[in-house]
Amino acid sequence: MSVFELDHATLAFGDRVLWSGIDLQVQAGEFITVLGPNGSGKTTLLRVALGLLPLTSGSVRVLGHPPRRGSRALGYIPQQRIVDPATPVRARDLVRLGIDGDRWGPGRHSRQARIDELLEAVGASAYGDVPIGMLSGGEQQRVRVAQALASDPAILLCDEPLLSLDLRRQHEVTALIDATRRATGTAVIFVTHEINPVLPYTDRVVYLGPGGHAIGAPDDVLTSARLTALYDSPIEVVRAQGRVLIVGDDQHVHHTHDVHHPHHAHQENP
Repeated sequence: MSVFELDHATLAFGDRVLWSGIDLQVQAGEFITVLGPNGSGKTTLLRVALGLLPLTSGSVRVLGHPPRRGSRALGYIPQQRIVDPATPVRARDLVRLGIDGDRWGPGRHSRQARIDELLEAVGASAYGDVPIGMLSGGEQQRVRVAQALASDPAILLCDEPLLSLDLRRQHEVTALIDATRRATGTAVIFVTHEINPVLPYTDRVVYLGPGGHAIGAPDDVLTSARLTALYDSPIEVVRAQGRVLIVGDDQHVHHTHDVHHPHHAHQENP
């Protein structure tokens, strides 16, 4: 089942076209990684899915309908933000907001059970009562994953969730998101610059570049020829010692990812 669709989608601000003519159908349980340089419209793509921005032309559908704000069919993990350690909001309070907003009324005990279940699922039970600002970056992201999953979304939108995390935490968070989508059939649209921890789980890449876009399996998109065309500048994709290095004349074109990994995501996709 297609849960998210773009049909000849174009988004522009005045004379500046971020991306145009995108055709994309995301299936239930699929892991889509969105790559590209700063300013290419990666986060904007998520905002379109969330119903926060209209397309300039073309169409977008979420579960067969136009997107709308506040849809519980969508889970959203925002970019990492610094939280004041004095903030009194606990980890479990943040997860509760993903379940019922700021309503407390009848059913509180059942909601608490659901909160405990979500915290346990992401390995955050030990710090459920700790103020969110006192947690490490990796711990905060685990809690945000739990919050995003609170409504049992059909689609999980991840906006640079690996920022400010060390390599071990990056792998932990991406593995957690992958395990969740496999267990629930939730589709994942994952915006990132840190592609090394993500590509072992990626089914398809959406690469937004200055010269257009490319959509396909990682090995088909991340090639010297494809990226050179997207940047209209020489780009070299080098595979060595189990890794891939993507480099160009511009310093912002610099991504790495492992090519050898025991988990081959697209072979097990539901």
